[in-house]
This record gives sequence, C-alpha cells and structure tokens, in this order.
Amino acid sequence: MSQITTHILDTALGKPAAGVPVLLSQVNPEQPEQWHKVAEGITNEDGRVPEFGPDQLEAGTYRMRFSIAPYLNATGQAVFYPYADVVFSIDGRGEHYHIPLLLSPFGYSTYRGS
Repeated sequence: MSQITTHILDTALGKPAAGVPVLLSQVNPEQPEQWHKVAEGITNEDGRVPEFGPDQLEAGTYRMRFSIAPYLNATGQAVFYPYADVVFSIDGRGEHYHIPLLLSPFGYSTYRGS
C-alpha cells in the first residue's frame, strides 16, 4: 500500500470529486524552488487515487498539487482556485499519511487524516 493516500470531497455538491489530477512532488532541500515528481494519478469515482506513490518515502518536504479547475468546470462551478497545493513534511519513519482535500468553488481545506 502507498505510504501517501488522498481523498477529495466536493463539499458544495456533497460528493467525491472524480477525475482530478493529483501530482506528488518532493522539494530539493538545497534549492527550495525546485520540486521533482514522485507520483501522479487521477481521482476515481470515490475521489481517491488508488496506488498513489511509493510504499516508502524518505524524510522531507512534499507537495500534493490538486488540479481542480477542470473538475470545477466540468461540474459547472466557478473556478477561483485553479489548483490547490498542500505542502507537508514527513520524518521518514514509514508512517502512513492520508492527505484529504475538502473542496468548494471558493475555498478548500485539508488536514492529516488517518
């Protein structure tokens, strides 16, 4: 199982957000403006990306970019935020990290899930 999982819930429509591209990147600690791709996927009908990312990640800072504009356009909603970036750090001890996104046309929120 992937060490990183995600789930997107469209709180405006009250359902999972399907078809959202998600990109997981890690920052280069020596050049913080540079990120390199670790994994990518697209949310399924349940708003999840199955088999997302490697089984083990090294310690560091990561960014999960949710490209939400195409989804919002497809569902007839306004696009104020074309994407949502969630930046987080992990310690490399192998714990599971669940990064959910709660989405609406004019806002989003996240938290560390279980």
